[in-house]
Amino acid sequence: MTTIAVLCDPPRDDLVLPELPATSPLSASEATTLYTAMLKDVCVAVEASGGDLLVNYRPEDALPDHGSGAADGDDAKDEIKAAIAGSLSEPESVRFERQVGQTFSGRAGNTATHLLEREEADSVAITTPTAPFLFRQLIDTAAMKLRRSSVVLGPAPGGRVYYAGFTETIDFADAYDAPALETVTDRAIDAGNEVDFLDMNPLLETGSDLLDVVALLRARQRAGRIIPEHTTTAIEAFGLSTDGTDLQRSDDR
Repeated sequence: MTTIAVLCDPPRDDLVLPELPATSPLSASEATTLYTAMLKDVCVAVEASGGDLLVNYRPEDALPDHGSGAADGDDAKDEIKAAIAGSLSEPESVRFERQVGQTFSGRAGNTATHLLEREEADSVAITTPTAPFLFRQLIDTAAMKLRRSSVVLGPAPGGRVYYAGFTETIDFADAYDAPALETVTDRAIDAGNEVDFLDMNPLLETGSDLLDVVALLRARQRAGRIIPEHTTTAIEAFGLSTDGTDLQRSDDR
């Protein structure tokens, strides 16, 4: 059974998806709504899979100034907990842990290393809410691949990674430096690990990514395939569509 850590932030304007308002028709508040929707979809997929869901969040004292809208204590955890509670079948069983580290590479590495070495987990995976097409079937496929390979990666456009599974630790220092797919692979091979890959899927961080996601959602809907429910609902509420080269809105917002 794989422990799947979803590294996330509390859904606050200008903290989550900071590049999206400047590169797409969405406002900061709409970007926050979209992030919340994707967070729900990823957590739902993990809960429905054979893995264990770990929500790995940045606490208040680790957030940049523009994101610390709440006061003290565990407000970040409470916001994330409230955001996903209504979408999960057993929200009380979800494990929440604080992230530790100054960079994403450091936080991902600390989480994976702690779970593998301190808690003796059989396998650990790192993902984020920006991977809305990480469906249950894909998570279970990754778990089967982790029985044969020590590292399993989900490639995303731009040399990024939407899923990284491990049964052994690697040198995580700057491991997610671009291109993360190549960097993590190099670190894994340098440590003597065999690497396998999942199908490529989009991440959603920028306007260009949103264009790809909208097109894929429309295609999957038309073909009657599985779609991320909450992400789809949010995008439809925004009135977004694409002609293949640009995003349009069906209203005047």
